[in-house]
Amino acid sequence: MVELRENERKTLLAIERLGGKASVEQITNESGLPDSTIMRAALALQEKKLLKTLEKKQTIIELNDEGKLHAKQGLPERHLINALIKLGGKAPIEKTVENAKLERRFVPIALGWLRRKNWAALDTKTTMLQLLEKPEKEGADEKLLKLLNEKGQAISEDLSPELQSAVQILKRRKLLEIDEKTKRVIEITEAGWKRIRRGIKVISEVTQLTPELIITEKWRRTKLRKFDVTAPGPTIYPAKIHPLQQIIQRAREIFLEMGFTEIRGPLIETAFWNFDALFQPQDHPAREMMDTFYLANPKAGGLPKKSLVDAVAKTHEDGWTTGSKGWGYKWSHEEAQRLVLRTHTTSETIKYLSKHKTPPTKVFSVDRVYRNEKVTYIHTAEFHQIEGIVVDKHVTLRDLMGTLKTFYSRFGLRKVQFWPCYFPYTEPSAQAVFYVPKLKHWIELCGMGMFRPEVLAPMGIKYPVLAWGGGLERLAMIELGLDDIRALYGNSLNWIRRTQMCRR
Repeated sequence: MVELRENERKTLLAIERLGGKASVEQITNESGLPDSTIMRAALALQEKKLLKTLEKKQTIIELNDEGKLHAKQGLPERHLINALIKLGGKAPIEKTVENAKLERRFVPIALGWLRRKNWAALDTKTTMLQLLEKPEKEGADEKLLKLLNEKGQAISEDLSPELQSAVQILKRRKLLEIDEKTKRVIEITEAGWKRIRRGIKVISEVTQLTPELIITEKWRRTKLRKFDVTAPGPTIYPAKIHPLQQIIQRAREIFLEMGFTEIRGPLIETAFWNFDALFQPQDHPAREMMDTFYLANPKAGGLPKKSLVDAVAKTHEDGWTTGSKGWGYKWSHEEAQRLVLRTHTTSETIKYLSKHKTPPTKVFSVDRVYRNEKVTYIHTAEFHQIEGIVVDKHVTLRDLMGTLKTFYSRFGLRKVQFWPCYFPYTEPSAQAVFYVPKLKHWIELCGMGMFRPEVLAPMGIKYPVLAWGGGLERLAMIELGLDDIRALYGNSLNWIRRTQMCRR
């Protein structure tokens, strides 16, 4: 025999007294139990095949303020047609409105519904209103207005077909408040009736074993409620770090474990550190406003010491002592002082290099950068960049390739290759790419190379410098299986909850 709890017994017996079928409200009134208790008991009894729940959607309708006004005073078109009939069936519109004593705001509504109901027509040239056919004494919409005015509300599905069609009319006229509800009717099954016929006795149950029950030994004579410890509990969503932040933290941890030191810098930089110190000419397309965010106020910032600025300027103009020909233009201090939202974190690494010239040096940065780009499924105007440099006496591009392969392998990316490419401030230059089986093509992970003499000489650095920089979001999209970068910033709670980070 199926074991029943106290509230399940009360619920089953209450439905029996109500004839075997009743709504939740009826069961609540009959049993004295709250709605929530009834629903929990009903669900448990349904699992035990003793009850079944029938759901029926109901549309509750009632008049809004304008609907109540028309229910008391009559519809605007009824006022207008009655006045026209009294004027002989044909009259100027102004005279008809005056005789109808109709508010001006309801005149267009009345004329529109006179035409829809085919009661009258308006000659726009003569502004004469002409009766077409004498209207019925009371239309379906007026009957519904009267019914709702008397009863307050009604269930649309319980109305006659005529009044149900009127519901759509009043809904279109925005005279109704509509609320859709689900009515639940609970019915005893054949198995439930068999259980009732065997006899059901309501016995009070105790849900908690208290010290008093133990000391007085009342627990021996008390019915203790049984709990199903295998039943699933409610889903709990504890606090968690955003998936993108988890990946940022992993990138930091990997670099720290590889012996690197983290550096940070300001989001706003001068064009000197963002472009000029990296041997990027002042007329380079990337420095245009369509690619870079420039500050309007303040517009300019300070430059470093004069000797460094002069060295950078001469390198741009004629190559200075580097053996290069430079870019061959007159370098501008004003252009170098312009403030920008940094377009890459390389501005921080070159600034760090200008003060730390003695090898060995291994630093990295994972921080925000900004580009004036249209937001698409693969681009955003704000993103994170992974940046780093290695300075030592005999390092080569091969060391850089090994460093990056080690880093990306810690993220589970094994199929990484290096393709030659061009960057203004490195030579030789390459890009690290990864093959994505799902997309069936290679994607760029980062740009890399060895800083050119035109970058190192003005800083007073005499040793090879390995440098790289790439977008973190691409790595995050591979890690999380995303094909739209905007998902990382959409903050969809469902996506954040179901996304699990798996350390490889």
